Amino acid sequence: MKKSLYILAAVILLAQFIRPSKVDEPVDPASDLISLTKPTAEIAGLLRVACYDCHSGQPRYPWYANITPVNWWLAHHIEDGRNHFDATTWGTVPAYQRDHQAKDVMEMMEKKEMPLESYTWTHTDARLNDAQRQLLSDFFKAKRDGSWDIEKTRRKAAGEIK
Repeated sequence: MKKSLYILAAVILLAQFIRPSKVDEPVDPASDLISLTKPTAEIAGLLRVACYDCHSGQPRYPWYANITPVNWWLAHHIEDGRNHFDATTWGTVPAYQRDHQAKDVMEMMEKKEMPLESYTWTHTDARLNDAQRQLLSDFFKAKRDGSWDIEKTRRKAAGEIK
């Protein structure tokens, strides 16, 4: 039994040296959501604390991001979040994609699906109240131009989606 514990401890210790890379990309004002859209200070603050950690190239890493295997879970979570919506590349994606992302954010705010509850356990500043959710929803509603609806109709007509 003691030998098994020593082996387990050694594996855990060695695993600490195998780490995923951390995301830390320079902000390009020509493509960053906040830089391009110039929201109010309140909305910019909400975006930074409730969205940018998982949906940008500028996450704030908590202390536990240095512990394996948590760091692998966080790296995957950030990668997945950025695949769905990356605020730091907002200006580089086609208009219909921005429109679709804005629509998705509005729905997530309405359903209270974002930020994730597991995220707010340690990021208490990201716990949004109903008024803050409405502010973000209204902000993204104002960014919509309807181009996703047109693209979706085109894709349906072409048989690309159902």
